[in-house]
Amino acid sequence: MISAGDFRNGVTFEWDGKVMQVVEFQHVKPGKGAAFVRTKVKNVITGAVVETSFNPTDKFENAFVERRDMEYSYTDGELFYFMDQETYELEPIGTDLLSDNFKFVKENTVCNVHSYKGKVFNVDPPNFVDLVVTETDPGFKGDTATNVLKPATVETGAEVKVPLFIEEGERIRIDTRSGEYMERTKN
Repeated sequence: MISAGDFRNGVTFEWDGKVMQVVEFQHVKPGKGAAFVRTKVKNVITGAVVETSFNPTDKFENAFVERRDMEYSYTDGELFYFMDQETYELEPIGTDLLSDNFKFVKENTVCNVHSYKGKVFNVDPPNFVDLVVTETDPGFKGDTATNVLKPATVETGAEVKVPLFIEEGERIRIDTRSGEYMERTKN
């Protein structure tokens, strides 16, 4: 059990049957009246954020969210299979649980899988991935205008904006959180 007076950023707890995570908290002690804890909490399953206040003595069940590194193995229709790196068991995960930034993940990439009471609710790909450009328009000599980008397709089929000097076959680093080109990398 955890009391609202013990809230800290990142703490997970059960509230009305939902798993919530503290995003922000503030202990308030007004001149008149009782103290309270003003919080911003996020539902870890749906991602919805709610601002609310609690009495510091309110008690909640701790919610243990398990985070495991699992390797993305292969896709079979609507299911993506992830392998536990310790037990080598495969865990099927539906496309509805994968975020848009999963389009940058290729096979054999280690992702962080979040589950609560054995039920997977989120998959975080690595923050940065190195991928090969498979298709893009050629750059032209003398085309050195700054901050001009062109579309490029990478080996996973995702499209990303890259500088004009990037050519097909080059390996680039992509920030999966924003989908932006970061830099060229060595092959």
